[in-house]
This record gives sequence, structure tokens and C-alpha cells, in this order.
Amino acid sequence: MGFALVETAENEREVVQEDASLSAPVVRASRIASLDFIRGLAVMGILAANIVAFGQPFGAYMYPDGFLVPTGDPNGWLWIAQFVLVDGKMRGLFTLLFGAGLYLFMERAWAQGQTRWLQARRLFWLGLFGLLHYFVIWRGDILFYYAVIGGIVLLTLRWSASTQWRVGFFSYIGGSILYAVMMAPLPLVADTKFGEQEAFSAMREGLAEGKSVALADDRIEAELVQSGDFAGVIAHRFNDHLTEPLSNLTLFGLEMLPLMLMGVALFRMGMFSGEFDSRRMRFWGWTGVVAGGLAHLAIGLWVQGGGFTYYGTLAAFMGLSALPRLAMVIGLAALLTLCARSASGWLGQRIIAAGRTAFTNYLGTSVLMLFVFHGWALGLFGKLNRPELYLVMVCTWAIMLLWSKPWLERFRYGPLEWLWRCLTYGKVLAFKR
Repeated sequence: MGFALVETAENEREVVQEDASLSAPVVRASRIASLDFIRGLAVMGILAANIVAFGQPFGAYMYPDGFLVPTGDPNGWLWIAQFVLVDGKMRGLFTLLFGAGLYLFMERAWAQGQTRWLQARRLFWLGLFGLLHYFVIWRGDILFYYAVIGGIVLLTLRWSASTQWRVGFFSYIGGSILYAVMMAPLPLVADTKFGEQEAFSAMREGLAEGKSVALADDRIEAELVQSGDFAGVIAHRFNDHLTEPLSNLTLFGLEMLPLMLMGVALFRMGMFSGEFDSRRMRFWGWTGVVAGGLAHLAIGLWVQGGGFTYYGTLAAFMGLSALPRLAMVIGLAALLTLCARSASGWLGQRIIAAGRTAFTNYLGTSVLMLFVFHGWALGLFGKLNRPELYLVMVCTWAIMLLWSKPWLERFRYGPLEWLWRCLTYGKVLAFKR
């Protein structure tokens, strides 16, 4: 699907931004609205993916039995719906757009005689934001990974767009095969009679122990959160999860690095600015979404048939869904780019504004969830089932849509976007319009 979509762009595009200076605000006319529109939907969708891990132990993100209360989803259909429609797709879209944003930023920098060191400083500060997010606010941070992997992508920006696409596409395929080889056998050994053979006894015992350790760690953190021991939560992360951001780099890098490269390539080829044929984009977009969605549904039904076991859900998320996820991510990016062209109404403009303040919305959501769930605040951690958590999600979406547009009518950037920009350029920039 990806190659056919890319081939609709006959020539690569080199955009020269016309901003008066690097420190000037990105005015509406110079922005590619499709990037903001997709980014706005993606940052909302990331909350849909993460809401369970905000309000329940971290393992409940994949494993329904990790809930501290009945899930409110006895047959697992909500789990399947989220798995098919949301999980991994929103992160994938966000990653694709992060790659496109890297190149857009550098186009403006190069036009003003700057070098990649400006982007490197920008990524350095993003990494620090990510580590602060991880250790102090929420363990589900992705900003640190974006900063490190973005630094690798920075070295490839002078490649041709076709090279970036091919390296990204084929490395994603290779990573997907590796994920499948690593993860797919786990439920076979842990949950079936096949694993009862003497040859697999040690592996089966190791998997059982690994599950017990992970769930016990979830219980420790849950008790700290419910008790309102905020300092204890932070200490637990430093004591027991200090190296997790580094150890997960390889795991996430197999997906994020290829997607960022493909995002750069698609941006340069003109996908997000309307240079691809609309009919082909629509055809390949729906092909990717439908084919990838059906594959996800088949995987979800297999997990349901197996009783939503710990290693069955892990294999579904990490080992089996990577390839169909790529089809859905590229397909969604194509369809949403087409939708962005008509996003001129009340809702569309507010989604675009949420995308322009995505950094603030992403971190701000994590801060808001502290007040909703932690014991020192409203104390709802571990008390809401899946449908109730979705209600919290919808209310938070409403907040994103309500504040972002009025804010941008008065200020040039979102609060954290402004701070990040000031740190990048090393000076205080104009904030109010």
C-alpha cells in the first residue's frame, strides 16, 4: 500500500518558509493545516489509548485482569474495539507527524542559515521534558523516546525522500517480523498444553514468574497512588524503574525510527500539502484502514477466544499487530489529510487548535489525570471501570477543544510550546499577540 501511495507524487517537494525570522510565530498562512488537524486528533486519541493506564494499574492497559475493579466489559468487546481502532494507531500517527515536523522545522532553519544544531537543542530539551514527565508525572511518557530517536532521524534529513521512505518502510517490516518472532510464541508456551512439554518447562516457569513480578509491581505502585504518597510513587520509579526509559528505547525504536523516516518522506513528497492525487489517496487510505482493521479484529477475536490471558494480550499488542498497524496508520494519515481540507467548521477549527497546542495538551492531560486519580486529590485510581474511564476521557477531550482555540486567539503559542521554543532559541520570545 505504502509504495503505491508514494508513487502518486511525481516529484519531491522542497518548501521554503517565508517567516521573517526564526523566532517569529508560525502564522496561520504558513502552517500546513493538515498536520495540525491530524495532530489534534492524534493527541486526543492518545488519551483514548492511555486512559486505562492512567486510572488503573499500568498492566491493565493490555491485560483486563489487571483492573482493581470489575472491568465493566465482561465479554471484552470494548477491549477489542479499542485494540482495533485506537491502540498503537494514535501513537503511530503522532510519530509519523513528529518526523514531518522535524523536517518542517529544519526547512525554516536552513532557510535562515541555521544548522541541525538548532534542532539538536530542541530535541535535548524535549528529552528533559520527557524524563520529568516519566519520573514525576506518569510512566507512560513517549517524549524521551521521540527526542533520542529524533536525533537519529536528524542525521538522515539530507537523504533523498525516496531513500528515507524505503529505509523506513523496510526497517519497519524487519522490526515487525522481529516483534512477531519474539512475542508470538509466548502465549503458546504459557497458556496451552504445548508449553507443558518438558522441553519448555523452564521457559514456562520463567514466564509465570515474569507475570507475577509485573503484577506485584503494579500492586505496589497502585497502593502508593491510592494512599496519596506522591513522594513514594516518585521514589518507586527511581528505585525500581530507573533504567526503563533506556531499556525501552530498543523496543520502541523498532517502530518509531521507521515511522519518523516515513513521516519525513511523506511530508517532502507532498502528501500533507495536497500534492498527491485525491482519488488514489482515498483508495489507498480506505484499503489500509479496512485491511488493517480486519486483521486487528481477527487478532482481537483470537485473544478473546483464549480468555484474554496475560501473554495472549501481550502478544497481540507487541507481536502480532505491528504490520496491520502500519497499514492503518498510513491509511488514516491519508484519509485525515483529505478531511483536513474541509475542516473549516467549529469542530474542525478546534481540532486544529488542539493540534497546534499538542505539546501542552499531551503533558497537560497527564497533569490533569494526577488530580483526577491520585489519592492526594480526587482519589479515583483503581475505582473506575472501563466505561467510566471513557467518560473521563470524553470530559478531557472537551477541555482540550474548549481551551485551545481561545488561547491561540490571544497568544502566539501554547504555554509549553512557548517555553520549549524559548529554551530552543535561548531567549524570551514574544508570547501575546
